[in-house]
Parts: sequence; C-alpha cells; structure tokens
Amino acid sequence: MMKWFTNLFKKNKKEVAVSEPLGPQITSDMHAHFLPNIDDGAQSLEESIDIIKGLVEMGYKNLVATPHVMSDFYKNTPEIILEKLALVQAEVEKQNIDVHLTAAAEYYLDEGFLKKLKSNEPLLTFGDNYILLETSFINSCFFIDEVIFLCISKGYKPVIAHPERYTYVYGNYNEIKRWKNLGALLQVNALSLAGYYSSKAKEIAQNLINDQLVDFIGSDCHKAKHLDWLKKVRTLSYYNKALGLPLQNNLIIKVPQK
Repeated sequence: MMKWFTNLFKKNKKEVAVSEPLGPQITSDMHAHFLPNIDDGAQSLEESIDIIKGLVEMGYKNLVATPHVMSDFYKNTPEIILEKLALVQAEVEKQNIDVHLTAAAEYYLDEGFLKKLKSNEPLLTFGDNYILLETSFINSCFFIDEVIFLCISKGYKPVIAHPERYTYVYGNYNEIKRWKNLGALLQVNALSLAGYYSSKAKEIAQNLINDQLVDFIGSDCHKAKHLDWLKKVRTLSYYNKALGLPLQNNLIIKVPQK
C-alpha cells in the first residue's frame, strides 16, 4: 500500500503546485462524517475528535457533519443527528478546540427521501439552505430531475455530492452537466484529486475543475486515516486550480441549528 501511495505521487509530480494558491484556502468543510457511531464514518467519540483536530490543523474553522440518511440502511433522523452533534460539541468545548460545528445530512436519493421531500418533512441543511444529495454509485436515479426541481421549488439549494464517483456517468459526462443546468450545485471530493477512489474518478474531478463546474470541495472525511491524504491533496496543482474557482465553501453562513 505504501509503495503504491509513493508511486502515485511520483507519477503526479507534474501536478504538484509550486506557486501561491490561486484563491483563498478552504476554511469550511461542508461534507464530513465525524459524528460517532451513526454511519460508516467515525466509530467512536475519540475518532470524532481525532478527525476534527486534524481538519482544524489544516486550517478548517467551520465543519459540517453530514451523516448518511438511507431509508433501508442508515435510518438517521434530525433528532438522532443533532443528539450526536451535541455529544461531539460538548467534547470539543471540553478540549477547547477552536472550531464551529453544525450538522446537516447526506441524503441518499431513494423513494424514502422523495417521500420526505414531497411531504415537507424537516430536512437538515447547511449554510443558506444547501441540501447535500447522493445517488447510487452504480445505478442512475430515474427521479433525480424531479428531486432537483422539488428541492429548488421548496427553497432548498441542492448539492450533488461527489459526481465524479458515480460510475454510471463515466460514459456520459454530459449527464453531470445536465444536473448543473437543472440548477443543482456540484461538490467534488478532495481525495478524488489524488486518485484515492480510482483513476477515472480523478479524471472526472479534473474535468469538472477544468470546465469550472465545481461549486464545493468537500473532504468527505470518514476516518482519521483520510487526514494524511487530505494534506497531500493540498499540494496538488488541481487543488490549487480549484481554489481559483468561485467555490462556495467559505460562503457557508454560520446559522444555528433549528
């Protein structure tokens, strides 16, 4: 694994940024899984704090927890999520960590979410009513157009999480552009730029940056081990190039949880 990791960055020497950042560093992370024992992210309060400390050391000042919400697997509710947030917040204050925490969710586009949306159930958002959405990694969502339309009509700002990781768009890059044209915002995972998920995800992420389609860069940090990768990403030329886009990360408004 370490040999592969080393070779990855040897191969990508031409991508290492040697100049000053093209734009301001990202200080707000709107996609992370640091709430403990709630999804496939942090599995203990200790790991939650390790992740938070690591992100703070990298310069993040605002962190949004976005645990998965899936009807058949992660049956998280606003109450469950906010209870976990309070637990983590108490420990952060106890350890005097200088960071602002809020919680939203990463909603999986299934029939359960569509029902919630149509029935006006309370949904967790971040900043100025942004709502984070994800689809299957393999199969397209046949009602994604309806979701984008309903979200916008109800005052939400839909953000499609990590479109570069959806294998069903690998032969149809224009599908991502179509979501953008419908009014959705796009969030790329920082780790995609290092090839962490796959070479194809990296390629799509780079294309999205080249085409100036990226609205957010998220850590999507699930484990403390992701922190070393995130540090490496911040040296890459494509990350530097992304900083030159009108990213909305640092426009996230500090709003109290309802």
